Amino acid sequence: MEKPLIYITRKIPNDVIKPYESNFQFKMWTSEDTPVPRDILLQEAKRADGLLCMLSDQIDEELLYQAPQLKVVANLAVGYDNIDLLAAEKQSVVVTNTPDVLTETTADLTFALLLATARRLIEAYEFIKDDQWEHWSPYLLAGADVHQQTIGIVGMGRIGEAVARRATGFGMSILYHNRTRKLETEKELNTTYVSFDELVRTSDFVVSLVPLTDATEHLFNESVFKQMKSSAIFINVSRGQTVDEEALYNALKTGEIAAAGLDVFKDEPISSNHPLMNLDNVVCLPHIGSASRKTREEMLHLCLRNLEGYFVGDGPLTPVRFIK
Repeated sequence: MEKPLIYITRKIPNDVIKPYESNFQFKMWTSEDTPVPRDILLQEAKRADGLLCMLSDQIDEELLYQAPQLKVVANLAVGYDNIDLLAAEKQSVVVTNTPDVLTETTADLTFALLLATARRLIEAYEFIKDDQWEHWSPYLLAGADVHQQTIGIVGMGRIGEAVARRATGFGMSILYHNRTRKLETEKELNTTYVSFDELVRTSDFVVSLVPLTDATEHLFNESVFKQMKSSAIFINVSRGQTVDEEALYNALKTGEIAAAGLDVFKDEPISSNHPLMNLDNVVCLPHIGSASRKTREEMLHLCLRNLEGYFVGDGPLTPVRFIK
């Protein structure tokens, strides 16, 4: 019997896929950095039994309806807003994601972004690089304290809980808002559940970790930024579409809020002339929340184990939607 064909939409190390070669045939795009062109993705999907895809690949109705052999889409991400789940269901295609393995790494990045923004680290580096440091002064690049301040976490999933654990080490008061209360989390981490409006009004740091849904698209908009403290710092490590970027730009430009740290954007990649890149009080990162070598390898292995579980095991380990 011929082995299932798996198409991988980026070049990944051969030693990652080697353990799975006894069960699969693999074909992959030739570049690690450049996405597979749409026409080639459509062509390869037609022949594939499974896809291992990136968050930047659009697995939409067009692709799914043209891929009659396709059985499984393994997404290298926790989120799956790049995949049309309804179309996948209609075509009986299983979708999997990579939860848990990236939680701690993403929480590390979230807190690093918070610290870098609060203490103006990028500005300070550029200050020296541009030969502006001529003398010391008491308020030179003075930023905001993080310790003993109030952090408000919007979206208390696994990553939110991991960020909350880090916040306890800084003696922060931890507020959160979520679709459902997390009583065990409140007890374990001394967090306080509040309404969304109360959180944005009272937090010194507002951290967005919500999934992208119809309800969360442009959740952070003009009216929300107006509610925040003028000293508040906004951090987004969820999805760019959860933020009205024009409203955020205006809030930062006019001083409605103090600063922002962003790992995600509405349209990615952004360019150096993106409006938010022109503000000194913004730290922008290129969507690297889970980008440690160890975590990325664990994510790839989980994708491959999901494919293996479907084709030769008892089912995928982390299905988004499993269709028998």
